[in-house]
Amino acid sequence: MLTNYERRKYRVKNKIISRNKSLRPRIVVSRSNKNFYAQLIGLEGNVICAFSTLNFEQDNKTTGIEKAKLVGKKFAEVCLKNNVKEVVFDKGAYIYGGRVKAMADACREAGLSF
Repeated sequence: MLTNYERRKYRVKNKIISRNKSLRPRIVVSRSNKNFYAQLIGLEGNVICAFSTLNFEQDNKTTGIEKAKLVGKKFAEVCLKNNVKEVVFDKGAYIYGGRVKAMADACREAGLSF
């Protein structure tokens, strides 16, 4: 028996995979109470690059949204270095708002298109 979280996660993932006809890699977002993670997953399921709040030091007063913006900006720079400009955004089971939206907006501003 699947939980509601798992149902949402699989529903979003199946929609992304079935509609991804241009065969673009996808950005997978994950978050915890303290950290924010982003991975670029290729078509075969391999990780092309990854970035998180663990990769840089920040102040204790930095809010979660500010951390997500930093991760989005730096992650987009890493993706552009790997010659990846067009991606699909996979938010998983998370609601598109708050930290997830801030990270997506920062990636768009840095040059990724999705």
